[in-house]
This record gives sequence, structure tokens and C-alpha cells, in this order.
Amino acid sequence: MEAQQGRVYLVGAGPGDPALATIKAIGCLQKAEVIIYDYLANDKLLEFAPPQAERIYVGKKAGDHAMSQEQINALLVEKGRTSVVVRLKGGDPFIFGRGGEEALALREAGIRFEVVPGVTSAIAVPAYAGIPLTHRGLAASVAFVTGHEMPGKEESDIHWDRLATSVGTLVFLMGVKNLEFIASQLMAHGRAAQTPAAVIRWGTTAEQQTVSGTLGNIARRAEEVGLKPPAIIVVGEVAGLRQHLNWFEDRPLFGKTVVVTRAREQASDFRLLLEEKGAQCLEFPTIEVIPPANWDPLDKAIQNLEKYDWVIFTSINGVRFFFQRLQEKGEDVRALHGIRIGAIGPKTAAGLVERGLRLDFIPAEYRAEAVIDGLGVEEVRGKRFLLPRAAKAREILPEKIKEMGGQIDVVPVYETIRPAGKREAVRDLLKKGFISCITFTSSSTVENFAKMFPEEDLPSLVEKATIACIGPITAQTAREHGLQVKIMPEEYTIEALTAKVVDYFSRS
Repeated sequence: MEAQQGRVYLVGAGPGDPALATIKAIGCLQKAEVIIYDYLANDKLLEFAPPQAERIYVGKKAGDHAMSQEQINALLVEKGRTSVVVRLKGGDPFIFGRGGEEALALREAGIRFEVVPGVTSAIAVPAYAGIPLTHRGLAASVAFVTGHEMPGKEESDIHWDRLATSVGTLVFLMGVKNLEFIASQLMAHGRAAQTPAAVIRWGTTAEQQTVSGTLGNIARRAEEVGLKPPAIIVVGEVAGLRQHLNWFEDRPLFGKTVVVTRAREQASDFRLLLEEKGAQCLEFPTIEVIPPANWDPLDKAIQNLEKYDWVIFTSINGVRFFFQRLQEKGEDVRALHGIRIGAIGPKTAAGLVERGLRLDFIPAEYRAEAVIDGLGVEEVRGKRFLLPRAAKAREILPEKIKEMGGQIDVVPVYETIRPAGKREAVRDLLKKGFISCITFTSSSTVENFAKMFPEEDLPSLVEKATIACIGPITAQTAREHGLQVKIMPEEYTIEALTAKVVDYFSRS
């Protein structure tokens, strides 16, 4: 039997923001059997890889090398003989990434490889700091230079005498520890001390920090704020444009860490809305949505759908699990012919419309009480309702329908459980005051969040964080647990909650 032949993909992960990874990079990760990744490669990219893929960290940072370059080369050869390997490197593999050295080692060993270019931090980081590397009338040339060359080296690979005055914009990578030396060399070889300069740390991420100045004072300014690696240095007249073009750090939630407690499969939309406004989001799902322990009640309801006058859906999860089971039982939306359909909330309604259903009722407010008020006694009396919902939920809707003379079958179509999460990490960040806001989108997210910490510690633990709730029911649950709610939108949607969070922090 012929041995399996492997392949290595030398993949550029981009500068830090995972959204800047290329489509081809994501495709390589999705088929990877082994991922060998660097310190500067965003961990979120690993989520695109199959769960069973082997993940090996080989990161190198100042004074802390997980592996030497020779060991990394040997590892690539070993794994690349029989496996599909992704070598995930920060930025671009061929721009100060030692990708060429790794490719040569693979070629020498006869291992097939491909190079997947990445968005280099040399270009992206200045752009996120509001610095165009070229600009008409200011800079017509750019040079990328290693800043890692040590002062006092007998023979420099950098021709300072030519570099200092012959290139419009200079970009130094990995040079923050040598900033004073770099500046002094440029000035000694003719670059004016008043030339604009900037140092950008953790560029393109929510932790981005920029220090601006001139070649003459940039080292002192960076030292005053304690700027540390990883950082990029930009020298040239274009660095002065930052005062006009700073767009990334100027967003309303920049510098704010927001905890998203929604279920993982629903958190992405909310997270993206917050990140677009500049927030750093920490996903801390306090609920996990799973199928019910027993499908029998729903199966029975599906077999007898014709006896119902109304089906009321209260969440997008209810819609998803109901129609999944409907399909598994050999039925489709035609089984709901002649039945009136109600939905609480725009997301729930959208999920039904996407399945080809016309809605007969959406309450003005997105809560159970509004269903009762909207339908009225005449519409409820003598009618039969089906309520597919979570196994545990508020009983206000079924109780009121019964009081008004209607009949209702409540069937569980999903359950919410408390997942194993990064509780200790969140606790540590809360204690240090690093979390700006905690968001809750349902009472169950509050209940489960509260159960993750000792009850007596909870109010003091979150006192430095602002509590944001999607609506009054959720807010009431939060208050019952001793939490002070400061943000609640008038419309109970994640879009409105995001807008309210932005408004609160813009004012404060």
C-alpha cells in the first residue's frame, strides 16, 4: 500500500485582526490535519480547523522561544511527510517571517509545499493607525526594514547612510526595543530630527496602542508610556497624517472589553455588531442550546397539527428545532397550512419568513405579556394553541391563555444548559477591572452567569463593569441577583442593545 503523501501550506495569518485573513488561508485551515502556529497568529483562526486537527504552538517572543527555528524546520519536515500541515505565521510568511528558510528546508527534504501570502503587518498596521505609507507630495517610496538588528553588531546588514535619506517612508518591524538606536542612526545619517514618527503596538487588534512624535523624541515618548513588543515603527512625513486619518482608534467602543453571554451559536451576530463599533468582545456563553431530553411531546403535536388554531414561536431557537424535527418526521411547512402563526421578536419572525411562512401576529413588544394584550380575549377564547419553546421558560403566556378560555399545549423543543466556560479567566478580568460591560440577552443568561460565581461575591465582582440587558424581564432577573442595570434599550433587539451600549459609553 502506497504511503500517504503530505503537503505543507506556509500560510500568512495576517496582522492580527482575524477578519484580514485571506479566503485561501481559511480554506487551508479547514482541511488541515496539523497546525503549527506562531505567537502573532490570532488564536481565533484556529476555530476554522477541524476539531481533530493537531495544534502545535511554536511561538517565539523576546526571551521566550517555544522552539528554535531549526526545531521548527525539523517538525515541518516530520509532519509534512504524511499529513496536511498548515504552518500559520503572523503577517506574511515571506516578510521577515523566515518563510523562505522553512520552504528551503521542505524542498531539501522533498516535501511538497505551497505559499499562501498574508496581509503583512508592515502595511496593515500603519493603515489601522491612520498612516498611509505613500501619499502624493509626501512619500513616493517605502522601505521595510528589520528593527531586530542588535546595536554594536560588527557589520550591519542595514546601509544606514543610504536608507536615512533615500526613502520616503521607513517601516521597521520588531524594533521597539531598539527604537532609540534606530532613531539615532537615522539622524546621524541625515534624517531630520523633526521628521514625524509613530510606534504602533498590537496593530489591527482591539489592544492597538499608538504613540506619535518626531524622530527626535519618539524613543522617549514610547518609553514614557511603557510601550512593549510587538510593535511597528513608521518614520516619514506620512506619519503626520495620523492626526487627520485616525479611524480605528476613534470608534466609540475602542478600548472597551464587552462580555457576550449569548449561546455560542448565536453570539457571532452580536459580537460583530459590537466589534464594528470598536469593542473587544469576550465570548463567555452562559447557555448552550441542545435538543430536548424527549422528543415525544413535539412528535405528538406534529402528528396532530390540524387540531391547532395557533402556533406561537417565542425564540429563533424554537423555530430552528421545531422545523428540524418537522423535517425529520417527513413533513415541511405545508403541514402548517390553515394554522395562524405568531412570533415574538424580529429575529423569530425573520426565521419563520425565511421558511416561507406568512405571519399573522407579531406583538408590539417582544415579550409574552404583549401577546396576551395583542390577541385579546375574543381571539383566545375557545382556540387551541401550540407553544414550542425551551424546556424551562416563564409560564406567563400559557397561564394567561388558559385564564382567557383558550387551550394550550406547551412542548419542549430545546433545552438550555450551562456550558463549561472560561470562568476563572473572566473572574480574573473582572477583579482587575478590565471588563467594561457585561451583556445579557435573556433571563437564562443572567441565571447561569450568576450560578458560575458565589452568590455573595457577585455584586462586588461586577461592580466595575456596566450591566446591559436586552429588556425589562432580563433586567428584573439581573436585579434579583443584586446586579445594577445601567443599559436597557426601548426595543428588545441586539441591534438596539448595541446602539444603547454605544450611546452609554459615548456619553460617559
